[in-house]
Amino acid sequence: MAGSDMNIVALVGRLTRDAEIAYLASGTAAVTLAVAVNRSRREGDQFVSEVNYFDLVYYGKSAEAVKQYLTKGKQIAVQGSLKQDRWEKDGQKFSKVRVIVNSLELLGGRSDNGGQQSYGSPSGGYQPRADYGAGRSSGAETGGFEPQSGAAVENSFGGESTGFPEDIPF
Repeated sequence: MAGSDMNIVALVGRLTRDAEIAYLASGTAAVTLAVAVNRSRREGDQFVSEVNYFDLVYYGKSAEAVKQYLTKGKQIAVQGSLKQDRWEKDGQKFSKVRVIVNSLELLGGRSDNGGQQSYGSPSGGYQPRADYGAGRSSGAETGGFEPQSGAAVENSFGGESTGFPEDIPF
């Protein structure tokens, strides 16, 4: 059944360390993150908490712009795809699976770094959740995701009004 494969990941969790940024030879920003995701499952009559840890990589101008807000303990939601890296060292084979982030949303209230903001759909800026993954191209150095050159952050922290009137009745 050709064309039926799917590689989509959505996670909500807390950062386990501050984000780190590096630049690829092409000049593209690569922000690395690690997130802990809690899950409760039932064991007999009790619920047991289980924590899973995931490494993430976020590429492009949006990643560069939001990096300063990606600090340890910050809750985020990401959507992306899985990428498996394989290598051999001293005759032993290794592999590691990472999440290549397509979009990232900062979660939490004003006391938690300014509220909820979304970044990084490949078409640039804030996008509705239904637009995940559109416009991707395959680039080996970016793990299969290369943002379009026009990627930008439209809703930045401390920016101008969101267009909503101040007197919202709720």
